[in-house]
Amino acid sequence: MSAYLIVDIEDLLVGLQQRAFAIDLYDLASRLRSTAALAAGVSLERLQAVAVANWESVRALNSSAQPILEGVGFQTFDVPERAQFADALMARYFGDDAEPLNELILVATSQEVLSLIARVPKRRNARVRVWADSAPSTSDEIIYQPLETVLGIQTKTVALYIDFENIAISLNQQGYAVNLDRLIEGFSAHAKAHGQIVKMAAYAPWGKRGSLPPLIDSSGREVSDEASSRLALANIDPVFNLPGKNSADMRIAKDVLADSAQPNSADIFIIASGDRDFNDVFSALRARNKQVIVWGVRGSTSRLLETNPSLQVEYLDDFLGLTRYDALSAQPHIAMALSSTATAFTPSQWSSLILQYDRLMASLGAHEVTLEALQEHLQEMNAVVSAERGRDLIMQAVAMGIFRLRHGDGLDFVQPADEHPIVARTRLVRDRILLRVANTLEVRSWEYVNYGFLLKGIAMDRELDKPGLNVDDAWRSEWIDCLVREGLLIREMIPHRHNPEDLVPVIKLAPDLPPMARPRPPAINGKPSYDDLDTSSTQVVKRDLETEDMMKRIVVSVDQFTSYRGFTWCPLGSLHRRLRPYDSGVTFQRAVEWLQELGAVKIDEYENPESPYKTKGISVISTSNVAQEILRERNAFIRGLLRLYEQHLPINMSNIARETGLSESELSLWVSIMESENVLNPVQGKPGLYSLFRGHHTVNLVAQMGDQA
Repeated sequence: MSAYLIVDIEDLLVGLQQRAFAIDLYDLASRLRSTAALAAGVSLERLQAVAVANWESVRALNSSAQPILEGVGFQTFDVPERAQFADALMARYFGDDAEPLNELILVATSQEVLSLIARVPKRRNARVRVWADSAPSTSDEIIYQPLETVLGIQTKTVALYIDFENIAISLNQQGYAVNLDRLIEGFSAHAKAHGQIVKMAAYAPWGKRGSLPPLIDSSGREVSDEASSRLALANIDPVFNLPGKNSADMRIAKDVLADSAQPNSADIFIIASGDRDFNDVFSALRARNKQVIVWGVRGSTSRLLETNPSLQVEYLDDFLGLTRYDALSAQPHIAMALSSTATAFTPSQWSSLILQYDRLMASLGAHEVTLEALQEHLQEMNAVVSAERGRDLIMQAVAMGIFRLRHGDGLDFVQPADEHPIVARTRLVRDRILLRVANTLEVRSWEYVNYGFLLKGIAMDRELDKPGLNVDDAWRSEWIDCLVREGLLIREMIPHRHNPEDLVPVIKLAPDLPPMARPRPPAINGKPSYDDLDTSSTQVVKRDLETEDMMKRIVVSVDQFTSYRGFTWCPLGSLHRRLRPYDSGVTFQRAVEWLQELGAVKIDEYENPESPYKTKGISVISTSNVAQEILRERNAFIRGLLRLYEQHLPINMSNIARETGLSESELSLWVSIMESENVLNPVQGKPGLYSLFRGHHTVNLVAQMGDQA
């Protein structure tokens, strides 16, 4: 009976070291060999035990590994190149004249060794076993057993407690950009290297504005508001504590002492903090026979901890791979991320800094402000928890190129870099939202703007029609909330006009803002045209075609409704439901606002005999040039249909085009409008052919007016 045990010794030793297994190599080798012989049902003398490796590399891990294994009874086989492991083993032990195996046991995880499973000659009922940390992906029938079970290894357990506020501030003070992605990855990976993780918790005043330095992700985007959720997704429990010195220390100390007293508590306690306030905790842990590891930041870790011989101190800056701020903006991928428009540009601590700077500068009437004045202003506005944190934030912005620092007259002056994408976009979004609110309040003489109405208005702002901006309602809400938080807008809850018990959110301008002049729409020859007005811009621009088409649908539909029913107005909600198939989102709202601005329609609340409440309605202003122009187009189109009808010609697209002289796009629009108004109806079974509803109210009116229509 032939049985082989083949061990990828370098793979084995590295894996055990990464998992913090304290194993005596002689004992490990003996157990591997004896367990393999027992599993194969052969004596130790009959078992062929082979340890394959590049022994020069192994000696760097354990200088005495080779003689120890040979002393236990292993054959040590040296193969310099890992890619040649399988070929070398086949040539050495499993040549053409080799006896087929009854048992093959592999202690390996690499495919270079596992490929032997398919290549080694085996008897029909032979067994193949793999002892490793995880089951191989091979489809061959094998018997997999976890290496820990085979060796009877007791895994050490690890509990990690992170004073996140202390660590983030310490890294920041040492000039590092606090990359949240790197922190999460480093915390988890390095804790796992010490054993099996049973708990990870991060303590900070989560959600408390300005308590933490700016946190960025690997692309350079500021993600401070997402920190707690990102940690939670990585199985690091975000534990809230009040801001301030010793607040997190006391909470961590309480949790560590309570957890370590449990019968199934962790073997290793890692505390990520540079504070010396944990000395009593460390003493208690050692008294309970626990291993204690401290993670600190070089230059910010207490000397009492660093010189304590009973503590194992590891430095986060050694294994997190963080980048310093002065080098961050010079990295091509970060610079690209800062100017990138691929992702949504959301509010950040940089935005807060820019907005508060502009507000302070406006109040002082100066061209630049001192660093000291800005940091005090940030604290007054609750943008940071202390003047010191304000200074840190400003200096990080300087290092990132977002702000500029100038020394003069014994003072430090700062101002935003106007050309920086974060500065430019923050100001653009702020200005457009504030202008939208101011315009609405002025034009409509309202005391406030309904939150939902404001969202729709911002969605229609052409100036924000740029990549990364105005992406959805969530994005718009984030920026409105940001401006409320920065004191530029006020958000209130007021009773709903129809149901006083139901409160609705409304937005107002902050009372201390400077007055904002609303830009007046341009005009051509003193007369407004529905091609030249954009209420969100002072420039003469063309509206998008979808909005113009919707404007025509609205005027035609309202005129048809009021004329036929003898009403002066049409319910706005009913009109929207009727035209909803042609509304891609905010097109209907945009078109109504345009028509209002151009004086083509009037929106008001009317008495409704079927409801105790007034109904919002829309009516066409017949004297409006815009409305008259649209209705003239409609009448001309219907006259063309009447001519085809009277000549008994087929009413199809080609004949309509010949009669009306319209372009393909105009023709498609008016045919669609006539279908929705029931003037034209498709002939069943004859695609492209229509029938004219000659008795239609509007058709009769146009026919009676003749060529004067």
